[in-house]
Amino acid sequence: MPTLYTLKEVNIRRTWFYLFGFVALILVLGWFLSYYFNDQALFSFALIFTAATTFVSYWFSDKIVLGMARAIPIEKKDNPELYRLVENLCLTAGLPLPKIYIIDDGSPNAFATGRDPSHSAIAVTTGLLNSLERRELEGVIAHELSHIGNHDTLLATIVVVLVGLVIRVVDLFFRSRWLGGGRDRKEERGGDILFLLGIVFLILAPIMAQLLRLAISRKREFLADASGALLTRYPDGLASALEKISQDPKRLMAASNATAHLYIINPFKGQNGVNWFTKLFMTHPPVEERINALREMSI
Repeated sequence: MPTLYTLKEVNIRRTWFYLFGFVALILVLGWFLSYYFNDQALFSFALIFTAATTFVSYWFSDKIVLGMARAIPIEKKDNPELYRLVENLCLTAGLPLPKIYIIDDGSPNAFATGRDPSHSAIAVTTGLLNSLERRELEGVIAHELSHIGNHDTLLATIVVVLVGLVIRVVDLFFRSRWLGGGRDRKEERGGDILFLLGIVFLILAPIMAQLLRLAISRKREFLADASGALLTRYPDGLASALEKISQDPKRLMAASNATAHLYIINPFKGQNGVNWFTKLFMTHPPVEERINALREMSI
């Protein structure tokens, strides 16, 4: 039977595996482009643009996400019970107290954001507060604090930037190709098979990058589940909360495709029982798998 510690270690290793896959994808992409182009100035521009996007994402992504979710900041006097619950878990986890937000929506859900533990925030919906028992709510908050403690919000920003880099560079390549840029492969390379394989790789590279991003997102959810259960010492609390949230039919109105991956459960309902191919394109692992993993854990 897996323990909380071994499950956490497995998910950390898998996350690093996917990150190395991302690096390999970018290295192969860079090698092929250097093989094709004489002048790398266009790609220097793409890198500068990506760096600027990274800067904005790092410093302002939390404010943008909270604004999109229509989250309202609260103080201790507004909801003392929620505040005390978060404070106690932060003391146990050794984390600074994040800012706490409430989203006025009947659909139960929650997310965490922020560039680091000292600049973090947790947002919960009114539906979550109204539908969960204390031990269940504790499990959800512990899950979100684990995202903060595991630096998942920063990792998500890095991965999104890497995906953006791949997409922009591939797009730039094809624009240059149709505009007549690059070397004449028939004259210089004889139209070899390697070049044709490279073109196929460029077409598939953005899809591969997106699949890697989604795979990392799913593994971080498993990791946050394990870390959150370790924090509360009560895996069944989080498992029960996930069950209730997934069974609620209401869709979270403030959610969008850009922010769906942040929530503890996909805010777009009806996407849980799916086949293996559909799982590749999901932002979250199937809820049933998460619940089973939690209930099979031993502390």
